[in-house]
Amino acid sequence: MHRVVAGRTFDALGAMGAPVRVIHDTISAAAYRGVQSVLTAPALAAAELASHTGLAGGAPLADSPGGGIALGLLNGALGDALAREYRDLALELTVRHRGRPVDTDPEGLAAAFPHPTPRLAVFVHGLVETEQAWRALPLGRGRVGNPSYGSRLRDHLGYTPVYVRYNTGLHVSDNGGRLADVLEEVVRGWPVAVDEVALVGHSMGGLVGRSACHYGAARDQEWTERVRHVFCLGTPHLGAPLEKAANLAGWSLGRLDLTRPFADLVNGRSAGIKDLRFGSCVEEDWCDCDPDEFLHDRCTEVPFLPRAAYYFIGATLSREPGDPLGRLVGDLLVRFPSASGRGARRRIPFELDHGTHLGGLNHFQLLNHPAVYEQIRSWLTRG
Repeated sequence: MHRVVAGRTFDALGAMGAPVRVIHDTISAAAYRGVQSVLTAPALAAAELASHTGLAGGAPLADSPGGGIALGLLNGALGDALAREYRDLALELTVRHRGRPVDTDPEGLAAAFPHPTPRLAVFVHGLVETEQAWRALPLGRGRVGNPSYGSRLRDHLGYTPVYVRYNTGLHVSDNGGRLADVLEEVVRGWPVAVDEVALVGHSMGGLVGRSACHYGAARDQEWTERVRHVFCLGTPHLGAPLEKAANLAGWSLGRLDLTRPFADLVNGRSAGIKDLRFGSCVEEDWCDCDPDEFLHDRCTEVPFLPRAAYYFIGATLSREPGDPLGRLVGDLLVRFPSASGRGARRRIPFELDHGTHLGGLNHFQLLNHPAVYEQIRSWLTRG
């Protein structure tokens, strides 16, 4: 903004103002670089320390609950930039057990899962989350939250829960391809023969799961032959309204030179967030195009695995999805038509009895709610 305002004055002066303009631009550029360094250095130093320093025993802070949450938030907002410039702060897609990364070779899997079963339930979290988001949270005064879906599926149906953590600021397609490779390692190295894999994704995690199935099938990977169920909980298959609003704001601010710096700020959000504009799952959706173009849906439809059943659960704050509040805000972050894949121009091919609506819930309650679990369990036991 400083450059734009000053530039108008110097342009009006013409050749008379040229010498002063050179001096002005040199001094102001140096001043702003200095301010930027002062403001960003402490934050980067703290983040660097957080990525390497543990609370006790020298373990990385990423392996602690608080550190994992902090890095999950940071990666969701700026994960693509971190992966390019500050790799020590960027999360890698890993299998996690009790907050620690698991080696996906046979020895590492056997050590982390001493009681394996032939049925795997793979949990993929959403934007700015980590695998800890699936956990039951204490309610206070001696009460505890609901057991996690993973623990209940283990106790009731014999599934071994496998939790994934990843950098949600990267493109969905990048995480989908990486998840496909990791699941291939898991299935090949699992201590017992794997008969069945169920994927459970919350929000962005549903898109990453669909993307992983697509890339796994394209690479002829063994694990895709074991997938029988793919659950999408509050997944923005057709896009999220907040990301569309951010795109509109960035585009509008970029129309004027005076407000363009604010457009740069808005458009600095991560590639993963931008993929939620229309529910991008594959590289073709975003490559060779302007990531900040105005509300242009380029999404390529990703076919379902032929041997797997795909399901959706969508929520609204209202009791009925057609109520005014439900139509306007959905579950706060995702509207029901997007979660169900039933749009005016695009449709995700869920079968008629492979989806449900839950009223009176918000987006994050889908991570741990009795009604969600009972629906998942019903679909699994139905076969």
